[in-house]
Amino acid sequence: MSVNFYEVTCLSCKQKYKVYEGSKQYKDVKERKSNLFCCEDCGHKIRMEAIKNFLNKMR
Repeated sequence: MSVNFYEVTCLSCKQKYKVYEGSKQYKDVKERKSNLFCCEDCGHKIRMEAIKNFLNKMR
């Protein structure tokens, strides 16, 4: 049984990582909806920073 995946480069940390079949990001890579991808860790950091900035502006 073979597992399909794409190997992409993270926009933020520039490391290569694998995107496995069945994930939303795999579908995006396959359809090339964007050329900008980030790994799970960087995506989480970016999301948390955006939430912090939003909450700071609410004060």
